[in-house]
Amino acid sequence: MKADAVRGHLDGLLLAVLEPGPLHGYAIIAAVQRRSGGVLELRTGTIYPALNRLERIGLLSSSWESAGERRRRCYELTEEGRRTLAGERTAWDEFTTAIGSVLNPATPPGLTT
Repeated sequence: MKADAVRGHLDGLLLAVLEPGPLHGYAIIAAVQRRSGGVLELRTGTIYPALNRLERIGLLSSSWESAGERRRRCYELTEEGRRTLAGERTAWDEFTTAIGSVLNPATPPGLTT
């Protein structure tokens, strides 16, 4: 899938995969890929700036965890992040309904094409 298709929806995707609990960057990438059936492949150069921005605006918090000898930053939703995710879902539903209505219009009852 083209990177442009994700543009504008990246924040919602990141918030959604973090809803169940904290994850580190590569686990976030894997979760998006798994949930999308392998269609969406995010790059580290895309998600880390987005994660940092989401943390700066208060939608995520982060902490350092040790995994063996390695340290990695784990991200989790804040309460504001949960509220924002709910709004993203509502906006997505409205958007897909509107686009679906244009691309696949229903034939009004009694009319034939």
